[in-house]
Amino acid sequence: MCRYDVAVPTLERLDVHALRDVITTFRNAVRDHAAGLNLLNVYPVPDGDTGTNMARTLDAVVAEMEGADAADLDATCDAISHGSLMGARGNSGVILSQILRGLASTLKQQAEGTGQKVAEALTAASAGAYQAVLKPIEGTILTVVRESAEAARSASADDASLVDTLRAAREAGKRALDNTPELLPVLKDAGVVDAGGAGYLLFLDAALHVVDGAPLPVPDSVDDYAHGLTEEQFDAVAHRSSGVAGELDVSEQRYEVMYFLDLDDTLIEQFKQGWGEVGDSIVVVGGDGIWNCHVHSNDIGATIEVALDLGGRPRQIRVTDLFEEVAEEHAHREASLGVPSRAGAGLPPVTTAVVAVCSGDGLAELFANLKVQGIVTGGQTLNPSTAELLDTVEHVNADQVVILPNNKNIIPVAEQVNALTSKTVVVVPTRTMPEALAALIVYDPEANADENADEMNDAIDSVATGEVTQAVRDSNSEVGPIVTGDWMGIVKGDGIAAVAGSVVDASTLLLTKLLAGDGELLTIIVGSGADPATTAAIEAWMADEHADVQIELHQGGQPLYPYLFGVE
Repeated sequence: MCRYDVAVPTLERLDVHALRDVITTFRNAVRDHAAGLNLLNVYPVPDGDTGTNMARTLDAVVAEMEGADAADLDATCDAISHGSLMGARGNSGVILSQILRGLASTLKQQAEGTGQKVAEALTAASAGAYQAVLKPIEGTILTVVRESAEAARSASADDASLVDTLRAAREAGKRALDNTPELLPVLKDAGVVDAGGAGYLLFLDAALHVVDGAPLPVPDSVDDYAHGLTEEQFDAVAHRSSGVAGELDVSEQRYEVMYFLDLDDTLIEQFKQGWGEVGDSIVVVGGDGIWNCHVHSNDIGATIEVALDLGGRPRQIRVTDLFEEVAEEHAHREASLGVPSRAGAGLPPVTTAVVAVCSGDGLAELFANLKVQGIVTGGQTLNPSTAELLDTVEHVNADQVVILPNNKNIIPVAEQVNALTSKTVVVVPTRTMPEALAALIVYDPEANADENADEMNDAIDSVATGEVTQAVRDSNSEVGPIVTGDWMGIVKGDGIAAVAGSVVDASTLLLTKLLAGDGELLTIIVGSGADPATTAAIEAWMADEHADVQIELHQGGQPLYPYLFGVE
């Protein structure tokens, strides 16, 4: 990916200024290559975007570093360590944070930054990365870091200069990266290399650029990573079943759970073993009582209980439903993650305010019209953190707050807020937008939070809800096989109730299920991808088959789900 100009080294030592330049250059390079790195996600269940997660992790590192004294090596290294720990995103970001912490902690003790000292720092980075992962897998970023560190150590043992040590590390890292498909069959089947390893190689490129003026690799096209595969071919590989791919570390675990954990260092191995019983893809980094933790699991509650049972305090919990994370949502997530659509500052004070989570401009406007004071952007594949919910709770003009999560993955996150604020916070466990609308109909701003919660819970118990979305992988269900591209009707609490080749057919089959009881009112929330002709066809079907049912139609603008239904 990069050719080097064999020039006389311009720097003999990696001083504090050069180190800061390396980190910033690395961040910029990962940003430039993020799209290509993202396309290397080939596991059956995509673990977010490797390039995006690494870039966001490095954004946090650079921001922390910019706040430190630029002439102070200790302060700079501390900033790199702290920024990487607190800003790590996703599996790849957490592993990268441990690599950076290993580098920084070693360089902090070695002011001269010679080839030998940099080799020691790379070795520490590799050791830290392996230590962070409960079940290390070769053919990943771990292999690339380890083999590059081994080459650097060998070169420095022969008194190699700083630039020659870095060249040796980079060349070995490239060989290791090229060999990752031989170690992981899923990579070989796809014709790609490991995404995390490719991202780490950019660190060595950045170091050589700063130290020796070597050109940075330019991502001309996806072919730089894909060896000629198209994006559609990547997508097909990424969404295949694990039955084809064989046993993988990410396996069939549905949820990615991340949180910061306050826990005594002596208990962290016990914590990791406990997580090993409820999940996989486990990465835990940190020290001195604070840890950044990442796991894939089918049981969100169990991943939190492991920490609580050891006396730990999990905070800023983030949950992502990996099964429903699709490529087109990434841009939306990056544009809006962590930015509340509205907050209640400046609105008249009330006894109890409502904070609701939603995605879609139409839903945000509808919620505001129903007196919601705080709206947080979020939903499926866009789960806000505890910190984001807490920030909105603190800004609404009330001492009591009801949170409507409107997604089952956000419920455990929302339940952390009450312990973090002086306000009284009650979570009404709404799992869908129609449930939220039913709850808001009975909302009384002048009643206390507990009274509102009781009324709201009764209201949502009277609503049957469903949603229509498109399958992103082949699968099976109780109603028959599912092929990528099929439309599915999903009943909350009962699972997939309908599979069809068109949105209309999936919607009408789903509505038949939802209206099997004594439904009197149907609420339809129309998403951003809905076709007006399809909406009209659904309304016409209702007029023919259920003429006695009243219909309320709202333009929600939510992504991924063209129709959300609620029957009361």
